[in-house]
Amino acid sequence: MTRRLLFGNEAFCEGAIAAGVRFYAGYPITPATEIAETMSRRMPEVGGTYVQMEDELGAAAALMGASAAGVKSVTASSGPGMALIQNEIGQAIAAECPMVIINVQRAGPGIGNATRSGQMEFMQVRYGTNGEAPGVAIAPSTVEEAFWLTIQAVNFSEMLRTVVVVLGDGLLGLQRAVVDLPDYSTIKTIERPRPSGPVQEWRGSYAANELDDIPPMADFGSPYKGLVSTVGLFKRGGGDSTVEGLDQSDQDFTVRRLHQKILSRQKEITLFEQKMTEDAEVVYVAWGTQALSALEAADQARAQGIKAGVLRLITVWPFPSDLVRQACANARLVVVPEMNMGQCQLMVTHALANTATRVVGVNHVDSNFITPAEIIAKTREHLEQSK
Repeated sequence: MTRRLLFGNEAFCEGAIAAGVRFYAGYPITPATEIAETMSRRMPEVGGTYVQMEDELGAAAALMGASAAGVKSVTASSGPGMALIQNEIGQAIAAECPMVIINVQRAGPGIGNATRSGQMEFMQVRYGTNGEAPGVAIAPSTVEEAFWLTIQAVNFSEMLRTVVVVLGDGLLGLQRAVVDLPDYSTIKTIERPRPSGPVQEWRGSYAANELDDIPPMADFGSPYKGLVSTVGLFKRGGGDSTVEGLDQSDQDFTVRRLHQKILSRQKEITLFEQKMTEDAEVVYVAWGTQALSALEAADQARAQGIKAGVLRLITVWPFPSDLVRQACANARLVVVPEMNMGQCQLMVTHALANTATRVVGVNHVDSNFITPAEIIAKTREHLEQSK
């Protein structure tokens, strides 16, 4: 074990390396620039490759190429860059090229406030791309989690053959903390499914016959040429649209399978922290850095006689609606603190639509973090109104 003082952005890098990432292509952008800087040094040190790209679009395309060649790959960006690469994210999801994208969120739309923090791309993960591409995202709250959850993101991307977004933010990326780093050789890593056995048995078949199938992925240059494709619209049971044509049933099957292979494994990939929710009349549902304020608010509320609990969402997409309903089963009030206008709150409201539970938000869009006192004040305000 090695004890180090790390930026959150450095912890993202170390987690990627520990998970086996050996390719990074990127473009510097505040507040994620330290990731590119760190990876430009660390990739050569571990036998990997760093490529400085002309923009984020090129970086995402390079990741697809590296992933198709069998190399675990990561990039990082922030608001404008994430908007720029939505097409490439959708294409990678459709072609089932595993990769991880770290989004160190800044504040505001457009160019926004580059040096400040926000949580404004929650919905972008699920709805940013064209064509109903499913989203997977996890959100660390601390620098230590930035390390461990980046490992988890790489593992999820390999297991599911998809794109996984790590939703960080400027507060986390530029925060320093002491992290105990393990021996990387002891880290449990997951590899994508690859074909094995006689080549002739696999040529021309993607082996996707059921909705929850995750077909094996050959590396470019391997003997299994029939399993190499980056087109993304596969025929059921084998082949792609460039080879044999595509009909409506093939398109229907492909889109539904891209979703179902993830949803059928949702319980396995849903990470969360639940605290004092069993008897809670008030539940704080939070994610990312603002969950730390929610955890402190719950402790303070309990000390003031309010039965409060916390559901911290770590896996935020696919959204865990069943988990939210279970954690809030006894609550008459749910408070969602987040640094946006209520994106996660909207999903929580939808999950609890058939209950009598009231859902309210504590929302900052000024890039300042939400304090426990604000959460408790909102709690008292709405508890008084419900009397």
